[in-house]
Amino acid sequence: MMVLTPFRTGTIAGVIWKPLKKYHDDRGWLCELFRNDELPAGFDPIMAYLSVTEVGVARGPHEHVDQSDCFCFLGPSNFKVYLWDRRAHSPTHQVRQTEIVGVDRPMLLIVPPGVVHAYKNVGSEPGLVFNCPDRLYKGPGRKEPVDEIRHEDHTDSPYQLD
Repeated sequence: MMVLTPFRTGTIAGVIWKPLKKYHDDRGWLCELFRNDELPAGFDPIMAYLSVTEVGVARGPHEHVDQSDCFCFLGPSNFKVYLWDRRAHSPTHQVRQTEIVGVDRPMLLIVPPGVVHAYKNVGSEPGLVFNCPDRLYKGPGRKEPVDEIRHEDHTDSPYQLD
């Protein structure tokens, strides 16, 4: 049985929020998702994927032991992002943070290991999420265990979405 741990609301140390800018012209728009000269030292994305999340659907909460995620939320929908800091040595241990990002607030979000995270499509249409983590899914050749601790199936989990 999981023990419920109280979290306080705040901003979580080590999580990076970087507003993304869309450049519009008569052809549409372009957005730089990231540049390695603007990423923190030591964070080196190694793969990329794109996912679609249906309206009202959440992904997570889960966390990683070694992996950092680099999410980009651009639209065409909005997402509520949930973060919980489980890192025992973090200055923001036991802090919970939520933000709305996506079409109305394009955002790059880097989530370090030990920060439980989830996001839910709170918009009115399916939404795209781009992720460029710093670890390969299942390791080289897909031969390693997945670096993921899943909390979404535990009804007594302290990581609850509204």
